[in-house]
Amino acid sequence: MLRRDDPHFGSFGEIYFSIVNPNVVKGWHLHRTMTLNYAVPLGRIRLVLFDARADSPSHGAVEEIELGPERYALVRIPPGIWNGFLGLGSSPSLVANCATEPHDPAEIVRKPPRTTEIPYDWGEISPVSA
Repeated sequence: MLRRDDPHFGSFGEIYFSIVNPNVVKGWHLHRTMTLNYAVPLGRIRLVLFDARADSPSHGAVEEIELGPERYALVRIPPGIWNGFLGLGSSPSLVANCATEPHDPAEIVRKPPRTTEIPYDWGEISPVSA
């Protein structure tokens, strides 16, 4: 997934895993200082990114990325980017994150999946989305 001698490696804070059930959204969230490094070794997700950084050349852009074993990649998400993911397929997915900092609840900002502040429609999703 990530080596410390990779040119895009920043620092090590923690590694954690998240299970995403089919048709369930986890998001939105944004980290103020932490960089995320996502990979999906099992299952399939749609990762959605939204750049709300006023000084960014991609300000206001939304990007969708499908990840899973058939489309394996490491996605690096810098601080200040809103992100969320939707479980695809018929079985749970495993999202691995090698974060640059240990988890700090004061450093993360959250919004519900159906917020009007992010121009993205998840479509028909499970009512237990979080």
